[in-house]
Formats: sequence, C-alpha cells, structure tokens
Amino acid sequence: MTITVQDVIDRLTGQSGSPDASVDGIVAGDGGAAVRGIAVAFIASHDVIVRAAELGANLLITHEGVFYSHHEAGPDHLGDSPVVQAKLERIRSEGMNIYRLHDAPHRTEPDVITEGLVKALGWNDLLEKHLLTAAIVVLPEGMTVQEIAEYIKDRLHLPYVRFVGSRDTVCKRIGIAVGYRGGGQHAIPLYEHERMDMLIAGEGPEWETPEYVADAAAQGRDQALMLLGHGASEEPGMRLVADRLRDYFQELPVHFLPARPLIHII
Repeated sequence: MTITVQDVIDRLTGQSGSPDASVDGIVAGDGGAAVRGIAVAFIASHDVIVRAAELGANLLITHEGVFYSHHEAGPDHLGDSPVVQAKLERIRSEGMNIYRLHDAPHRTEPDVITEGLVKALGWNDLLEKHLLTAAIVVLPEGMTVQEIAEYIKDRLHLPYVRFVGSRDTVCKRIGIAVGYRGGGQHAIPLYEHERMDMLIAGEGPEWETPEYVADAAAQGRDQALMLLGHGASEEPGMRLVADRLRDYFQELPVHFLPARPLIHII
C-alpha cells in the first residue's frame, strides 16, 4: 500500500485538525508524492536536508520555518540570496518533500512540544498540570538552581544553559514553557498566578522576563529563570512526534535528526 505525504499529514493533524490560521503546510514538494522514508527535525536546515536524504527519507517534517521566518513566506522574500538559492537547489535535487508542523502540535491538548520536554526531563511523575502554553511540575525535595542546571544539561545533552537569579536558590515549583514563551507577556503572569520558584523556557527578549526576575532577586524574592535556547526546548517535542510516527507507520523508516550545535560560546 502506497503512503503519500498527505496521508502522513492527515495522521499527524487528525487529533487537532488543521488550524484555520496557521503556518503549517507543505513548504516543498507534493502532497500526492509516495513516501519512502520520513525524517523529523526541529528545523529543516541545509545540514538536516542533506542528512535526511542520506538516510533515504523523502519527507522531512520540520517544526520551524525553512526560509528564516516564522510566517513562512517562501524563499521569495529574500530575493536572490545565494544561500536561499543553494538551499532550494538542494531540496529539488534530493526530491525532498517538506512539511512544516508547528501550530497543530502546539494547539493539541496537552501541547505535544511541551509534553516532549517534560518527558525528556524525566518529570512526568512530577507533573501537576498542563496549561495551554506551559506545564507545572513540583519537585518534592526541591533542587538548587545549580543542581537543576546540571541535571538539565545531562538529560538534554546541552553544553550550557543560561539563568537569572542565584545559583543557591532552592526551587520546588517549576514552570516549563517551550520556544519563545519566555517573553514577559507570557512568562511574568505565570510567576504570580502559579506561584513559581523557577521558569524553564526556550528564549524571549532579554529586557523582559530576565529583568523582572533580576528585580525579584534584588528584592529578596527566591525566583529564578533558566533559558535553554529555542531549539533545545522544542527538539524533545519533535522527537516525540517521530516516536508517534513510528507507531502510526510501522512499514516506513522514521528518523529523528537532532540539530548540530548552532550557537557557540567563545
């Protein structure tokens, strides 16, 4: 039985449906194309496209945009950029079909991307509740900021994390928010409404939540913020998507492709 790109899309979005206003969709290729293998990644970088093709996959599921914009406008918005043109040529030469899966997993309850991070951290049994845009876990004995940082680096294989607050602050009630949900408009109310000691997030403007937490610490309040990076916070969710695809399509090879380190510290 032939499985098409559209068959995979329909299975992925079946629970939540296709959002009306969404960035999700086919970025390259054809929904009617027969699928030989599937690769799943946080982002369809040039490197990931090459690795997917080497594995024999001709369908790449990506969470973030292919052409450097959240609102995927296609390559035309960057004109004649040689980087874009080389990437387009590689996509075409490899016969790669690319589907962007961003909004559907975020609009599923619970949020699949957040669920993946909680699972990767081994905190499922400590989960108190899923909110629409975050999860709350409670560490019964508490851990210091330093201990949590070392734990997260080990679990997620990260070279570093960034934090605001004191290394010695003991945190029990922790919020987990993936991607760009570390921004002040989203994150600051969580501290108050959920009585959090710490928020673990992907990223956000440095003059918003980090400054709020720094002020809280200066006032003697035991609050902290830990930033993993956008990709580091959302990759576990896409790994969960890959796991589910293996269950859905057992006759197809499904590969999860972790991103190589993007930003380095010198």
